[in-house]
Amino acid sequence: MPIGNLTSQIFSNIYMNEFDQFIKHKLKIKHYARYTDDFIIISADKEYLKNLIPLIQNFLRTELHLELHPKKVHVTRHNRGIDFLGYVILPEHIELRTKTKRKIPKKIKKAVSLYKNGKINELALHSSLQSYLGVLSHSNAYKLSQEIQNKFWFWLKE
Repeated sequence: MPIGNLTSQIFSNIYMNEFDQFIKHKLKIKHYARYTDDFIIISADKEYLKNLIPLIQNFLRTELHLELHPKKVHVTRHNRGIDFLGYVILPEHIELRTKTKRKIPKKIKKAVSLYKNGKINELALHSSLQSYLGVLSHSNAYKLSQEIQNKFWFWLKE
């Protein structure tokens, strides 16, 4: 089932609830956030974070039959930014991940193409545009948001 599907997100939250309880009640982690299968843990103690990794790996493997992706586990200083859910969260502001900046205009242009070919209706096109503009609104991407809105009308007229 695609992870973007609303029911997938609901099932993920139900399935991962055990993990949330483990993090909160067994490990007593205070600074934790999760969306579907992505999560972050924040602490000033680097060794503490390193020591959590095998505990989390073991729980996920034995209880939920899941594995941590080895390339996606990072212990880093927060001032370098936390890469999470398409954003880079820095102490003073939130930036859109470079890959996300490239993807959003392409996805909107594809939605316009689907609309022009009769594959989606006007409401679906409008919802798609508003959804992506909402993603941009949570970061310092005002300029990109304006560019996309201007291009949107151009793409519709092409």
